[in-house]
Amino acid sequence: MLRRALDLAARGVGLVSPGPLVGTVLVDTNNNVVGEGFYLYDLIRHAETVALEQAGERARGATAYVSLEPHAHHGRTPPCTEALIKAGIRRVVASIEDPNPKVSGRGFAQLRDAGLEVCIGLLSVEATRMNEAYIHFMRTGRPFVHLKMAVSLDGKIATRTGDSRWITGEDARKRAHELRHQYDAVMVGCGTVRSDNPLLTDRSDKKRRRPLVRVVLDRCLHISTDSQLARSTTEAPVILFTKPDVDASTMSTLAAQNVELVKENYDLVSVLEELGRRSIQSVLVEGGATLAGLLMDADLVNKVTFFIAPKIIGGTAAKSAVGGEGTGTLADAWELEDVSVTQHGRDTEVTGYPRRNRLR
Repeated sequence: MLRRALDLAARGVGLVSPGPLVGTVLVDTNNNVVGEGFYLYDLIRHAETVALEQAGERARGATAYVSLEPHAHHGRTPPCTEALIKAGIRRVVASIEDPNPKVSGRGFAQLRDAGLEVCIGLLSVEATRMNEAYIHFMRTGRPFVHLKMAVSLDGKIATRTGDSRWITGEDARKRAHELRHQYDAVMVGCGTVRSDNPLLTDRSDKKRRRPLVRVVLDRCLHISTDSQLARSTTEAPVILFTKPDVDASTMSTLAAQNVELVKENYDLVSVLEELGRRSIQSVLVEGGATLAGLLMDADLVNKVTFFIAPKIIGGTAAKSAVGGEGTGTLADAWELEDVSVTQHGRDTEVTGYPRRNRLR
């Protein structure tokens, strides 16, 4: 039943941020499912409330299986704990505590104080992974950073002439758009904008609550006012981080195109903190090598996905996937944990979590 609750929660991908993914299943004393629900931000009804409305009087004496701790505070909606208690639920089985300081532990405490049996911890690993971005955001105030790269078998992201389209095949590129759908923002450096002129929109054909924010780090304002990003701000917003003393004429033109310019002498932590203040809880980083290296060197990457094509590009002048300073010894290399390997056509997806930044 709790696996079913997690499956329901997953239906909210792209539709709940900056909230969490939550699913609820209500089961009566005869082990019959009497209500189900999942959270969608814009409906302003929580998963528990939806399931209780569906169950009606059949909720009395039932068990509620919930993927995340019910909240006990008045926010956009009344407390879910009060609704569960009022409906006569006798037992709540939940995977994990909600790290939101307004919720954390209070929901479980209120349920216990009302005499309900509360069980916590079942499928906690799966539930944590599902809400990894939300959990990281609540704990740090910064977005969860997922580095995604498409590379050849020998680790190159372009040929010596700069040709990079396309290293991977159509199936892997479709999967990359599914990843974009799961995130609030996609981030690139100015080198990627200059060399690839990307659009960076979510073309997964799936519904999302907020448009995908396109973030560009461009200290020297090298972005062209004719770039696809600058010309498509009506389709999705663009935030460009640059220095205060860049060319005023270019800034004026970009501002007229509705590119939002953030001008400050910043570091990467400051960039992420600024995005966090905008309630962006997750960022998919799509390149290039310089930005990837800077983020890895700063230990700011929470998750890594490499799409590996069965191609060998070769050449010392061909750009490798991750730049920056890197590690001095193999013992200091970033090892991935909880690694999954998936095939997409002829290409292989390898996803894992850098050990030094593992979500806890």
